[in-house]
Amino acid sequence: MRRTFRGGVHPNDHKELTCARPVRALEPPARVVLPLRQHVGAPAKPLVKAGDLVAEGQPVGEAGGFVSAPVHASIAGKVTAVGKHLHPAGYECEAVTIEALPTAPEGQEWPPQPYRIPGPVPDYQSAEPEKLKALIQAAGIVGIGGAGFPTHVKLSPPKDKPIDTLIINAAECEPFLTCDHRAMLEDSEAIAHGVRIAQRILGVKRVFFGVESNKPDAAEVMRKAFAGDPEVTVTVLQVKYPQGGEKQLIKALTGREVPPPPGLPMDVGCVVQNVSTCATIARAVMEGVPFYERVVTMTGSMVKNPGNYRVRLGTIVGDIVESIGGLHEPPTKVVMGGPMMGMAMAELAVPVVKATSGFIFLSKKEIGDLRPSPCIRCGRCTQACPLLLQPGEMARRVELGDLDAAQSLHVMECMECGTCSYICPSYRWLVQQIRLGKAKLNERKQKSA
Repeated sequence: MRRTFRGGVHPNDHKELTCARPVRALEPPARVVLPLRQHVGAPAKPLVKAGDLVAEGQPVGEAGGFVSAPVHASIAGKVTAVGKHLHPAGYECEAVTIEALPTAPEGQEWPPQPYRIPGPVPDYQSAEPEKLKALIQAAGIVGIGGAGFPTHVKLSPPKDKPIDTLIINAAECEPFLTCDHRAMLEDSEAIAHGVRIAQRILGVKRVFFGVESNKPDAAEVMRKAFAGDPEVTVTVLQVKYPQGGEKQLIKALTGREVPPPPGLPMDVGCVVQNVSTCATIARAVMEGVPFYERVVTMTGSMVKNPGNYRVRLGTIVGDIVESIGGLHEPPTKVVMGGPMMGMAMAELAVPVVKATSGFIFLSKKEIGDLRPSPCIRCGRCTQACPLLLQPGEMARRVELGDLDAAQSLHVMECMECGTCSYICPSYRWLVQQIRLGKAKLNERKQKSA
């Protein structure tokens, strides 16, 4: 029996649209918008002003603290604005806009050589861990597959939290998305180097890869990449959502259970890294390449040429759509990320950021007309919850305004994975109500502080 976790759901994965198509690199756009908040933690601080000329890869935003990350120019050009711009998450934040120059500036060689981080170490096995972390930090690397947590922070556990296991998250359990799948097939050498670098930094030998069983080709490639190393285990996991959640992955691979919040993987001796993040780590450490491009999945029935595309960070989503051949017809809904934890987008005039895994363009038929009705007390949401919570009751308490009761039901522990909303036969907006309740509790806490 393949390993897994308790609860979860089995949505149709829809990965056949893109999983067999090799990654295609798009031409750099004429204009990029680089939000200075592309990660968990403090936003980056601008290093440039309107009128400045920048090289590809040059830092345009410096980290705003230890839990932060710098931002780099993804094209060479002229800074045309430093100011507010719409973030793909729906809020405004400070951003740097760069436009490519049609002709070379007078007296200058253009475009300049791409910027590289000083002091890369191809022979990383003999390098000091602090040197490796400094390169990762300078490259602006954050978790590619999740919320964008700065990677150098994750690789800096406190001394009282000894780490003995590195877990590589290659589950890619969200339906439709296949960028990690293609990375394993096409970029296995860089992934292997990135894993070795993380091992060197953490001082661990044991590594577990978690790959869902719908990617047998990727699992085989990863096994070949680590052939002869008994400390690296590639484990094929049951296809189930949210298999890629950190807590669920740790449980399935090690049997260890991460404590409730504020419990973290490091509390059970584990650090979890996304598989594509590992490839980015390798390029930064070995070649000095900053993080300014990534692969995104462009998919859904409305896309004429669905696939995985390597794009520059800051590229406007609408420009990507045009570059890949456009849409069959205007979609009813566009989702950034996966359909379970992703976010519906109001417009396409927003940029790709570091944690953008893909965009799904859906028709009216696919969306349906799912109108919520009263709870029938079936208990399916409780059975499906991977954290053993009671989503239906938590949502009901939030609707009634009883925040204390919601808190006593551990609403703050919810990971907002969406399994409850997916499984609900009454189509209740469970995860949305829970998210609202958490926001209200946080607001109340801040006011009383």
